[in-house]
Amino acid sequence: MVGPSIRDIRPVHWLIVLCLLLIVAIFELAMGRHLICPCGYVELWHPRLDAGNSQHIADWYTPSHIIHGFLFYLVGRLVLRSRPPGQRLVLAVAIESGWEMLENSPIIIDRYREATIALGYSGDSVINSVSDVAWMALGFAFARRAPWRVVVIVAVVFEVIALWTIRDNLTLNVLMLAWPVQAIKIWQAGA
Repeated sequence: MVGPSIRDIRPVHWLIVLCLLLIVAIFELAMGRHLICPCGYVELWHPRLDAGNSQHIADWYTPSHIIHGFLFYLVGRLVLRSRPPGQRLVLAVAIESGWEMLENSPIIIDRYREATIALGYSGDSVINSVSDVAWMALGFAFARRAPWRVVVIVAVVFEVIALWTIRDNLTLNVLMLAWPVQAIKIWQAGA
């Protein structure tokens, strides 16, 4: 019997991913984040931009997290080519987990309110943060298996659909956090 290939993502890597998700949940609960939406229920998909956004399992920002997975896979493949995919996945999940914990800190929440259209943003629920990291891991796994052209097409389609639907996407989110453009903020607000 042949053992797992160095090209595989082994069960131990998925176990580490689960442990990292647990760490995110514990950390955010300790920070005082709500476990679920303060509305009292959990939706698989939350289609509205309202107080329930970033409180449920998936919303219009979920494609951004899937694209994070695509990008982490690409960077890992380019920079850490000698490392097995499972190790690259664990590193990607650790980075995404770190971002989720930072994103839900007062400094980043205030930055979102100041620089983006997310005026009432109060941070993610724990279930949303954990789901965001899980969506990134699924994006990583998809990028690992799908032809690169398909990954690029899916990323572009996700960005265009989010832009069309909510006037926001990963590209604009990064731009507005790093270098806010007032004209974009006005356009995003529908003015």
